[in-house]
Amino acid sequence: MLGMYVYALFREIDFIFILPFIYSTDQNVSASDGKLRQGLIDFTAGSLGGALQVYVSQPLDTVKVKQQSFPQMYKNMVDCFVKTYRADGIVRGLYAGSVPAVIANVAENSVLFAAYGGCQKVVAYGMNIEEVKDMPTVGHAFAGFLAAFFSTFTLCPTELVKCKLQALREMQQHNPKGSNNLPITPWKLTKHIMATEGIPGFFRGLTSTFMREMPGYFFFFGGYEGTRELLRKPNQTKEEIGALKTMFAGAVGGVTLWTSIFPADVIKSRIQVNNLKRSMTSVGLEIIRKEGFLALYNGLLPSVLRTIPATATLFLVYEYTKKTLNEIL
Repeated sequence: MLGMYVYALFREIDFIFILPFIYSTDQNVSASDGKLRQGLIDFTAGSLGGALQVYVSQPLDTVKVKQQSFPQMYKNMVDCFVKTYRADGIVRGLYAGSVPAVIANVAENSVLFAAYGGCQKVVAYGMNIEEVKDMPTVGHAFAGFLAAFFSTFTLCPTELVKCKLQALREMQQHNPKGSNNLPITPWKLTKHIMATEGIPGFFRGLTSTFMREMPGYFFFFGGYEGTRELLRKPNQTKEEIGALKTMFAGAVGGVTLWTSIFPADVIKSRIQVNNLKRSMTSVGLEIIRKEGFLALYNGLLPSVLRTIPATATLFLVYEYTKKTLNEIL
């Protein structure tokens, strides 16, 4: 069902945004096939990159969510990591929520990169640039901003389940009466949310997710593409800079993303984990009033540390999968 939904969304993105370009050529059929083929390649490459990204980064992501949602329970990142490992081990502790995290990352990155390819063409057209490769860094950044609109709808429900599983023990300690009976498997928790809150329950925190994703991916793709541009030699294209430089550019993009949007991520985690039915603004102001402004950066260190290998892996897999598929197909 998720695959059908993502594929339908991709088709919608492809033909809403790319249709004007297809029918502006003399070779309508071949252009249409080419756009669909490239979109599916971007979709596949983003899926593989998203899946591998989770297994590289999940333990520190769990630490981040716990620190964001229950900062009073842990002294620092190391304290949270050690206590989580001692209490629940690796699988149920540090890798809690990894199944919905994989689903979330595959769903998000497949749609994100498929939409990104289409949005690059839209932005290039708007800037009166014939080839995407000739577009300046700010154009790529704005394409990432637009692409994140679509990926947010796939990310929000699965990330909500992931965050609840990651902070389950803390939820039970913080609110014993209300959360002791929460299921501990992704499927059971999903059914529980559906039974108690319906479909709207999966989209709690959607506004804060939009506020995180769209500006975040402006800096994400801007940082990545800008770094690749700086690292290439005069006689090279950005695709020819090699694996290590591609990974470094991905890491720069990830660090830029998280440092720019972290307060919105803290607010989103609070809303989703604690099941709050309030606006992003009111939750953010309450955090500042009760805990201080720096509370909006709880968990930043594990986020930055995890994003370096995670986004390096994501972009390496994405670029080389895309290159391989383009050569084969």
